[in-house]
Formats: sequence, C-alpha cells, structure tokens
Amino acid sequence: MSSEDNLLPLIVEPEQLAEHLDAPDLLIVDVPLKAESYTTGHVPGAIFLDHRRLLAGDGPVPNDVPDEDALSALFSELGLTRDTHVVAYDDEGGGWAGRLLWTLELIGHTRYSYLNGGIHAWRAAGLTQSREPHQPQPSDYRAEIRNPGVMIERDELLQRLDEVQLAVWDARSPAEYRGEKGQNRHLGHIPRAVNMEWTEAMDRQRDLRIRDYAELITELDALGLTPDMEIVTHCQSHHRSGFTWLVGKALGFEKMRAYPGSWQEWGNRDDTPIER
Repeated sequence: MSSEDNLLPLIVEPEQLAEHLDAPDLLIVDVPLKAESYTTGHVPGAIFLDHRRLLAGDGPVPNDVPDEDALSALFSELGLTRDTHVVAYDDEGGGWAGRLLWTLELIGHTRYSYLNGGIHAWRAAGLTQSREPHQPQPSDYRAEIRNPGVMIERDELLQRLDEVQLAVWDARSPAEYRGEKGQNRHLGHIPRAVNMEWTEAMDRQRDLRIRDYAELITELDALGLTPDMEIVTHCQSHHRSGFTWLVGKALGFEKMRAYPGSWQEWGNRDDTPIER
C-alpha cells in the first residue's frame, strides 16, 4: 500500500484532521501516558487505548512486543480492518503514539498518521473536544508480524555493532546514556550509540510538534545519523524511542528500525557489551 493511497499524510496537523473526522475508514486512537488526559478532553470520535496493551507485559523483557495472538485481540477490539486509516496521538509529544504506529508497521498495516503535537496541539488550536468515551466497533483482525525488518532483536544487534552503515540512536536522557542514572543491573550505553534525547526532537514553542525538519536533519547528521544508514533507535522500554522512530520516518530515513528490548533487556544482561 503506497502512501498516496492513504487518507492523510504520515504527519497530520490538527486542522487537517478536523476536516476528516467523519471519514468512514478513520480510526483515531488516543494512547496517553495519563488516562485522565482522555477524560479531560479528546479528539471527537477518538477511542482510548491503554498504552500497556502495546507491551508484552511479562517475561524477562516485559516491554517486548506482544505475541501475535495478543496483537490480534488488541486490534480486533480496536476495530482495525485492512482498510482502516489509523491516526494516533497522545498527551506527551509522541512516545506512546509512536509505539502504536511502529507496532502497526510491524504487522504490515501502513495506513496510519500521527497527529502532530498530539492533544496539546489540538487543544491549542481551539478545536472541539469530546469528554464522552467513544467505543470502537470490534472487528476480527488477524495480526501477523509481516514486516519484521522494522524491529531488531538483541542477537542481530550484537552481531552487527561494528558495521559502519548501522547506527544506534539512544533516545534516553544524557544521564542515562552516560551511565549516571538508571535502574538496571548495568548502566551506560550500547557501544557506538549516539545520544539525542527524544524531547530534543520536539518543538516546545509549538505544542510539542516535531521540530523543523531541516534543523533536525542537520543535528542528526552531526551525530553521524544520515538518511542512507540503517538506524536502530531505543530507550529504556521502546516508549520514548517510539517517537524517535517516527521522527526518522517523517524525515525520510527509510531504514529506521527499533530495538523493543531496549535498555531494559541490554542493561540487565551480563553478556552485552556496554560503554560508559
């Protein structure tokens, strides 16, 4: 499915979305960090998604991808069909919304958009909000990992750390990256990883929209991240890096991947190399 077939572009502005609220195949998903954001006011017709549903929830890496049965149950509950165009947003500048869109990419569902700036931008634009919970029409959606290349697992990353065309974008805070902060058995960062904290890609003057593309491309280039490279992004749980993955996509980086295990997995093992 090419992006030309899509109802809306990858990054959609509030006013643009407002014009399409009645589109029949549109599914707007509010996946906030704080559930009360949804009850305070949401985009009309948006359904609420508990962000924990995007994580496996148990096992040694609870932030990993849920299995196909769990994903099938989730997307059936949300009412996803092959024709659905999903618009995701959140209350924090794109972390959980990005994780949702990355999960859709993983299962081969490419009809999706991000509401730029999320609910902050919608409210700042003075657009109508609803406080009534909106219930989805359940579907029978069979989720399969159709696009595994958007994900990288620990073993592959370990084997490829020395490849010059592969880069790691660590979206955590500088203190976590330097190994001064964290709750893991080992602190620090993946060898050769570069650090741009996820919030550095947000424009605080424009309601947390993605910052100016040309500026971001220049800054990423200075870190050694260029559009021709295969770029793996991660954080602690692939929540913050949901946003940095999305930013890479928006900037035209065609080989954006994410490491869902993130530092939760890497930093709690004794067989993974670490720099400080």
